[in-house]
Amino acid sequence: MPIRYPRPLRPGDRIGVTSPSSGVAEVLRPRLDVAVRHLEGRGFQVVVGDCMDGAGPVSAPAYDRAAELTAMLTDPTIRAVVPPWGGELAIDLLSVLDWDAIAAAEPTWLVGFSDISTLLAPLTARTGVASLHGQNLMDAPYEVPAPLASWLDVVTAPAGAVISQGPSRMHRLAGFDDWVADPAVSRYALDTPGRWERLDSTDAFTATGRLLGGCIETLSSLAGTLHLDPTAFATEHAPEGLVLYLEAAEVPAFDVGRRLHGLRDAGWFDAVNAVLVGRTQAPDSPGYTQRDAVLDALGGLGVPILGDVDCGHVAPYLALVNGARAEVAWSTSSAVLTQTLV
Repeated sequence: MPIRYPRPLRPGDRIGVTSPSSGVAEVLRPRLDVAVRHLEGRGFQVVVGDCMDGAGPVSAPAYDRAAELTAMLTDPTIRAVVPPWGGELAIDLLSVLDWDAIAAAEPTWLVGFSDISTLLAPLTARTGVASLHGQNLMDAPYEVPAPLASWLDVVTAPAGAVISQGPSRMHRLAGFDDWVADPAVSRYALDTPGRWERLDSTDAFTATGRLLGGCIETLSSLAGTLHLDPTAFATEHAPEGLVLYLEAAEVPAFDVGRRLHGLRDAGWFDAVNAVLVGRTQAPDSPGYTQRDAVLDALGGLGVPILGDVDCGHVAPYLALVNGARAEVAWSTSSAVLTQTLV
């Protein structure tokens, strides 16, 4: 069954903003306003929902958050839904979202990363609708350095577009900007050079498959549930196999290793042609690094494992379309990830 893609956004289209996980504290509302104005400056109308309260761990009760997200994803006048950021508990929406209504509606872009990947990957796996792992709304004002693409580049691209990206020459390991002190900041402070590195070998490779993935900490909780089964997704939508991308936000290497072993035992890598591992600031464990965790769990798969990819919590971020046909080509001298929206 083919992947369904939302139609490209055009000036005048409406973008919905809701918080399926954490809301926005009052001290950070100025940054939210900057992000909304950024989209309006690009010619879009922005609709901010009611589930935005940042006083607690979630923006509203699960049923309210699920209802608002479902309403936005099924509203034919809203062409993209972009949460402000992630959080901790988006998982509580999965059993109360109206999946039938979402699947029956005209596809709408859902965009984000971190805890939002708890919704992105199941959306694509359960409905066959493409979703976009990229910047969250609060990151939207940042200029994305070439050869990376922003989420706006993707959602405005024509049907069937070919989007090529590569590693950022510099990334940020110095933490996060202070949006309270400077809510209008729009340039990443990129302070550390980096490149994509093959972890299991130094041999050049080219691999193809449909993209699927997200945050290890959140997606690992979905193993064995009806919400996300990569092998079943491959059977229905990706007979050519998968390019699975995973990234650790903050947990130590021992925890990452345990989670990856569990995902492997659950069959998550059975249809995988390559694994992309995001660059991370998550800590090593005594005698066991984040790299050790990946190779310990996945080194025997017999497929290329590419590390330090720009798809984690370390800026800048690739725009990765769950469900897109992808080709990743790597050698010690070059690297490129090409996605085709078909």
